Amino acid sequence: MSGADLLYWRRKRDQWRSLAERAPDNATADYLHAVFEPTSQAIDGLERALAGLGLLEEVLALDLRRPQDYFQRVWSTAFRTTDLAALASSHDATIAEAST
Repeated sequence: MSGADLLYWRRKRDQWRSLAERAPDNATADYLHAVFEPTSQAIDGLERALAGLGLLEEVLALDLRRPQDYFQRVWSTAFRTTDLAALASSHDATIAEAST
């Protein structure tokens, strides 16, 4: 995933959450949440990675409806989704440990 993917995947996460909220029963809602959870973790990890590089504000300011300079750092800095999901999971574990 690259920095340019963040806004797209945030919209997809919102769509999945909306589908889960309108699910006919709790089992279906839980299933939808579980299916999208790995992607959600990768999105959270991407946000943390971009923030660590000082690129998060630039990414959030992108207007994907306009042509972009695809050679900007936001577009060319990319990460493996498995690494991003692991980053999100380790961050959540660190927060949980700190709160106990």
